[in-house]
Amino acid sequence: MKLLSIAIPCYNSEGYMRKCIESLLVGGDQVEILIVDDGSTKDRTPEIADQYAEKYPDIVKAIHQENGGHGEAVNTGLAHATGRFFKVVDSDDWVNRAAYRKILDTLDELVRKGQNLDMMVSNFVYEKEGARHKKVMKYDSAMPQNRIFTWSEMKNLRVGQYILMHSVIYRTEMLRECGLRLPMHTFYVDNLFVYHPLPHVKNLYYLNVDFYRYYIGREGQSVNEETMIRRIDQQILVNKLMMDDYDLESIADARLRNYMYSYLEIMTAISSIMCIRSHKEENLRKKRELWHYLKRKNHPMYTRVRASIPGQLTNLPGRGGRKLSEIGYHVLQLIYGFN
Repeated sequence: MKLLSIAIPCYNSEGYMRKCIESLLVGGDQVEILIVDDGSTKDRTPEIADQYAEKYPDIVKAIHQENGGHGEAVNTGLAHATGRFFKVVDSDDWVNRAAYRKILDTLDELVRKGQNLDMMVSNFVYEKEGARHKKVMKYDSAMPQNRIFTWSEMKNLRVGQYILMHSVIYRTEMLRECGLRLPMHTFYVDNLFVYHPLPHVKNLYYLNVDFYRYYIGREGQSVNEETMIRRIDQQILVNKLMMDDYDLESIADARLRNYMYSYLEIMTAISSIMCIRSHKEENLRKKRELWHYLKRKNHPMYTRVRASIPGQLTNLPGRGGRKLSEIGYHVLQLIYGFN
C-alpha cells in the first residue's frame, strides 16, 4: 500500500501543471500521484498527464474523464486512491520539498508505530502574485505539535485562522466511510472537502512546516474577487450545503462544535460580503435570502451565526452599514493576504 495518494485536478492546466507535478515527484515510491484530467480540450493537459504516467509508471497515474468540475475530479481521485492517506493539490499550486519530506517521514513513522491518525494539519503559504511578503497560515498557537491529539486538546483558533484544503491530509478510508461526495460542476467545494469529514476526525496531528504553496493571482482564478462575484450563486450553493450538512448544536465535542461554527460563520460572511461588493440589488436579495434560509433551516444555528462578529459585520443596516462592511473586508485582506 502506498503511504500517500495525491490527487491533482487538472482542467486546461498546461501552463502550470508541470511545476505542481515536479514538486510532488520528490515523494518517490511512497506516493501515488493521480493526475485527473477533467475533460481538458483547449490545451495539452491530457498529453502531459500521459507523459508523466509513462515516465513514472510506479508513481503517476493519468485519469481522463468528461468534465465534471473540481469536485468531481476530487471524487475521482478518491475513488482511485490506494494510499493510506489522501491529499488534494490544485494544479496551479505546489509544495515545498523539504516540508514534503518531513510530512512523509512523519506519516511513515506513525504508521510503523501503529498510531491511528485521521487528519494531519500543516501550514500553507499564500503565494500571492506581486506580494513582497508571503503570508503563512500557521496553527502553532492552537494545536499541540509533533504528537497525536484530539479536538478537546486544541485551543481556539483565531479569527482568520482556518483549516483549509491546503492544510489537510486525511486518512483515505475515513473519507470514504464518512460518505464524502462533492457536487459536480460547482466551484468552492474545497470548503465541503474540509468541513464534511470533521465530525469523523478523532485523532489529529499538527506538523509545523510550510508545506503547501497556495498560488493567488492568476487571471480568472476562482478565488479572484471579480470571479467570486460573478459566481456568487455557486458560493451560496456551497454555503447552503454546509448549512444542511450538520446540526451543529448536536455535536458533543465543544472544541469541534465551536470550530465548525467558526467555519460556517466565515463562509456565510464571505458569501454576504461578495453580494455587498457587487453593488447589485439582485445580489443583495440573494444575501438576505441566504440568511433567511439558515433561519428557516435551523433557528438556533442562525441565532449563533448571526450574533458572531462576521455575522454582525456583514449585516450592518443600510448603505452606510454596507460601506463599513466593505472597509472591514479590506482590512482583513491586508492582514491575511487572501484574494
